[in-house]
Amino acid sequence: MKSDVNALKFVIVGHVDHGKSTLIGRLFFDTDSLSADKMEEVKAASKDLGRQTEFAFLLDHLREEREQGITIDTAQTFFKTKKREYVIIDAPGHREFVKNMITGASQAEAAVLIIDVDQGVQEQTRRHAYILAMLGLEQVIVILNKMDLVGFSKDKFEQVRTEAEKFLQSINIKAKFYIPVSAIKGDNVAKRSKNMKWYDGLTVLESLDALQNRVSAENKAPVMPVQDIYKIGEKRIIAGRIEAGVIKKGQKVKILPSGEDTEVKSIEKFLQKTDKSVAGESTGITTSTPAFLERGNIICAGDGQPTLTDSFRANIFWMARENFDKEQKITLRCATQEISCKIEKIVKRMDSSTLEVIEEDAATLKPLEVGEVLIKTKRAVAIKRFNDLEELGRFVLVKNENTCAGGIITEV
Repeated sequence: MKSDVNALKFVIVGHVDHGKSTLIGRLFFDTDSLSADKMEEVKAASKDLGRQTEFAFLLDHLREEREQGITIDTAQTFFKTKKREYVIIDAPGHREFVKNMITGASQAEAAVLIIDVDQGVQEQTRRHAYILAMLGLEQVIVILNKMDLVGFSKDKFEQVRTEAEKFLQSINIKAKFYIPVSAIKGDNVAKRSKNMKWYDGLTVLESLDALQNRVSAENKAPVMPVQDIYKIGEKRIIAGRIEAGVIKKGQKVKILPSGEDTEVKSIEKFLQKTDKSVAGESTGITTSTPAFLERGNIICAGDGQPTLTDSFRANIFWMARENFDKEQKITLRCATQEISCKIEKIVKRMDSSTLEVIEEDAATLKPLEVGEVLIKTKRAVAIKRFNDLEELGRFVLVKNENTCAGGIITEV
């Protein structure tokens, strides 16, 4: 099933073995999103391992994942309710796969944090919740799974809910819903549980339907990072992907960082005639004046244009194997912009597992640590807060052509 533009993307995160893949499989089953062939494949795989039918196998495509019982990559797939379609991103739980988890979560509009109610909040629960906070995800649903293991106890649910709520509040996440669930049995996933009549809140599907889609990128002010310039005959075609808004023939636009104004003379698409191009499309344009453009420039228009600045505040996740020392020069890549920069200040460095603040006003970041930082670029770049426009609000830091860190811009 293909998702349409109104599909809501959400990520499921949580400690390994707390039931992410089982919940996803149950969502597919309960929304009739499974083919008969796929169901037979799941049954056969479960039988081969001497287990009851396990919905988790729907997500664990790789043989080694089935053998080890873990999910090692970020998988995307689809289901739908009467309200809309969903793109569900299953993120890995293991420490070694944090990079993939960040990649998955950065594409999401909302998140489901799953907790085994019998085990409570664990190391990866805290790390993943912090990453959700770092990425600015404001729509979070907390699923307290495996209620069957605690006899569907209301007291146990309230105990773990209080524990989770206290932790989430400490990192400025206010969950929209806390739902007691037994994913393997289907309690409170699509249908209300007969085993938990004390719970009168929403089911998982109802809570998802209550979430809001982000403002469509097409309805935002036009932004097009320049990918390359091509000379075809007499035409000088500026190529790029439109990240927001609509760009039309005859439209007045501004070029950043120069601030030069010009007008769109034509929209160029291969073997197509058109007068406009919209967010999500790769396209080409020509301008009415011989404007000087190069890769890394940003074409924009209207209100809410990117901010041109040489300093900003960000959260970064240090992924390189070696330590990073403050003031060390490094390369920033944001959209098609690439520029030398330095981290002027490490406001805080934190353990990504425990969220313990290791040091304030630090001089170093170590592998898998999170840093709240101030970044200074060699010259002005066009950026936005991550929550305002993802493509100009996220970046990577590169050293010797190796990606060392991923980050999001929190304050311009």
